[in-house]
Amino acid sequence: MSEMDPVPSPVRLSAVAAPGQPEPTPALEQLYRGFEQEMLVPLWTQIGDLMPPHPQSKASAHLWRWDRLVPLADEAGRIVPVGRGGERRAIALANPSLGGRPFATPTLWAAIQYLMPGEDAPEHRHTQHAFRFIVEGEGVWTVVNGDSVRMSRGDFLPQGGWNWHAHHNAADKPMAWIDGLDIPFAYYTESQFFEVGRDAISPAERITPMLSRSERLWAHPGLRPVSQLQDQPVTPMLAYRWVDTDKALNEQLALEAEGHPATLSPGHAAVRYTNPTNGRDVLPTIRCEMHRVRSGATTRTRREVGSSVFQVFDGQGTVKVGDHQWQVRRGDMFVVPSWQPFTAQCDAGQPSLDLFRFSDTPIFEAVHAWREQIEPA
Repeated sequence: MSEMDPVPSPVRLSAVAAPGQPEPTPALEQLYRGFEQEMLVPLWTQIGDLMPPHPQSKASAHLWRWDRLVPLADEAGRIVPVGRGGERRAIALANPSLGGRPFATPTLWAAIQYLMPGEDAPEHRHTQHAFRFIVEGEGVWTVVNGDSVRMSRGDFLPQGGWNWHAHHNAADKPMAWIDGLDIPFAYYTESQFFEVGRDAISPAERITPMLSRSERLWAHPGLRPVSQLQDQPVTPMLAYRWVDTDKALNEQLALEAEGHPATLSPGHAAVRYTNPTNGRDVLPTIRCEMHRVRSGATTRTRREVGSSVFQVFDGQGTVKVGDHQWQVRRGDMFVVPSWQPFTAQCDAGQPSLDLFRFSDTPIFEAVHAWREQIEPA
């Protein structure tokens, strides 16, 4: 297209009588027509949207019920292939305020994935960072660069970008889990790459070891292999087991009961999954944690820059996100948008409320834009 054939301008400006705006005049209208023709937008017409006094997320607080998601995933398991065309049978949560996009928040993707007995999800790789979290079931192994990794209830399995991975279900029952990725962030920053791999894994990879090779090398608290002293941007450990997470949370609450400082607030224990090579987050763009709120306890209300997705791992309780309040139970998932206040309370009749959380905090920390506000106890 030559300069003689200009692109139609999408810019539309109107002179309005409002505080902080120039007085509407014919000269101002003529100026705005010139701006439109040259595709220019003056900041004074946009500052309220572009530079508000505090974050105003385009995402909404929203809740998805696990007992409604699983039957739909099961039906998809019967009629949608898991291979090319079904694309792993991953079914994404769509935030109601993001225009129907398959995005839980402006930066985070969350999906339920469903694998039928005996099925293989074919191999691929992508630059987006990912993880799997298992809220129920077992019998599926994910194969990452040839390393077969068991997936069982409560396990957290991070997946650094650009690693080959496939899945196989060695059980006689279907299995569902959640996937978390930074797909929206990669989409908006136009940084994504994707590559199709093999349609089937080899017999040597279709095995079911209790421990993956990565765990045998890395899953020893406080001990690092001297052959692997270089820091790595993503965690080399491919599975963080529930037995270890559960014990760590229990010990925090036990120490609190003995009068020692070990929890975020009374009755609120939490652990963060970390990269054993440097102590930082397991993935460069995603922070993952497990929180436990003991019976009858309430967390302190906090808000922070950046968004989070939670899944209830166990127990029942009440969560408040902004103006929303929900009674939640095992498997339910909900979104906390940027700078909206969040509080969780465990029902008195429950031993605890366990919440798996993932967020985009590392992105904002990297550019020194993260901040939080915690209400006094």
